[in-house]
Amino acid sequence: MSSAPDASILPLARELNARLEAAAPEVLAMLSPLGRRLYFPKGILSQSAEAKEKGHRFNATIGIATEGGVAMHLPSLLRPVRDISPDDSVNYAPAAGRPELRRRWREKLLAENPSLRGKAFGLPIVTSALTHGLAIVGDLFVDAGDAIVMPDKLWGNYRLTYEVRLGARVSTFPFYRGEGFDLESFRNALAREGEARGKVIVLMNFPNNPTGYMPTEAEGRGIADTLVAQAARGTRIVAVTDDAYFGLFYHLGGRSMTESLFGLLANVHPNLLAVKLDGATKELFVWGLRCGFLTFGPGRAESADEVTAVLDAKVRGAIRGAISNSPQLSQTLVERALGDPSIAGERAQKGELLRERAAKVYEVARAPRFRESFEVYPFNSGYFMCVKVKGVDAEALRVHLLDRHATGLISTSPTDIRIAFSCLEVDQVEPLFEVLHQGIQELRKA
Repeated sequence: MSSAPDASILPLARELNARLEAAAPEVLAMLSPLGRRLYFPKGILSQSAEAKEKGHRFNATIGIATEGGVAMHLPSLLRPVRDISPDDSVNYAPAAGRPELRRRWREKLLAENPSLRGKAFGLPIVTSALTHGLAIVGDLFVDAGDAIVMPDKLWGNYRLTYEVRLGARVSTFPFYRGEGFDLESFRNALAREGEARGKVIVLMNFPNNPTGYMPTEAEGRGIADTLVAQAARGTRIVAVTDDAYFGLFYHLGGRSMTESLFGLLANVHPNLLAVKLDGATKELFVWGLRCGFLTFGPGRAESADEVTAVLDAKVRGAIRGAISNSPQLSQTLVERALGDPSIAGERAQKGELLRERAAKVYEVARAPRFRESFEVYPFNSGYFMCVKVKGVDAEALRVHLLDRHATGLISTSPTDIRIAFSCLEVDQVEPLFEVLHQGIQELRKA
């Protein structure tokens, strides 16, 4: 599909679009109007990069102050930052992120996702955590009226990102069938939206927020097969995996997948572009550092290098035009942590703490005495679990628990309450569910 002449598409963007049309016309057709217009400017940043490489005598290009050959800094500000140079803390980072950090995160993806080995996929691009990554996906691929297909148990910020900001339409399907993922409802929703518009953005968040559910291996394969079958029917699909809670797998009630759907979706069909969003935020327990990653897995392995190069340039343009770059200090800290031999053991220890809490919740929440008050949705991973309350409005219950019992929970729908066991000690689990049960009974009697 060729792009129609458009005066708003500048020459650099037109060049990128031409490269994409030659390498993967299906991906060009997935781009939104903004995605077609995006490019990375050959301006200050590219000239500064050239000067950094060749301007050994004088380099008066980029807009920072230097002193003694390093970034100028206030000692009082950097005193708490030990063993990190000013250039690695207060200087600008490249728009797409520190090169070594990007390489190390790619190595991590390969180590933790066996299905990715042998696949052609891009170098992860650094984002200001996952919300920023979601916004970039919107910039590149979401047009007003586009359908965003996702389960009906969803993180509310998706609506703000795609419906409010971009005028797209979140199209949901029932998350559960019995004790597992409702694959049939997903298949029907995908077919309906694909036939209506010819292009669909699919967003899967596993382990899920708010439910804490991670699919089984059979369910994961079923999701992938469903996407490939719809792509084979001619639907152009941007398949986004929000893997914010990746690695926190507890296998409660049975074994779940332990890798991202991204590995099953990269290089499987020209009409299917896989996009992985993840980050250090939850995986390394550094929420405030706002360090995330966006990785592309094109449908054609043979042209993947060219496709990811073009998309990389467009993403850098989106970053440059919105936030310029993500924080240098955050990236340095994550990069160094990834190179520390102790990190695997430290992550395992924290993961075990969370598993113990989740296991206690799994045991307590299903106690017979609570069945008259709420139903427990299946969960096995992540930070959260959800219950369906009986006989009361979830928002009224939330307010009642806060006002009468000093207990804070989240209502995610008129029937559902989300509980973050990630911030509960094991000995707090049973008392919390007793309070939840008590609050429901009090409202039902009122």
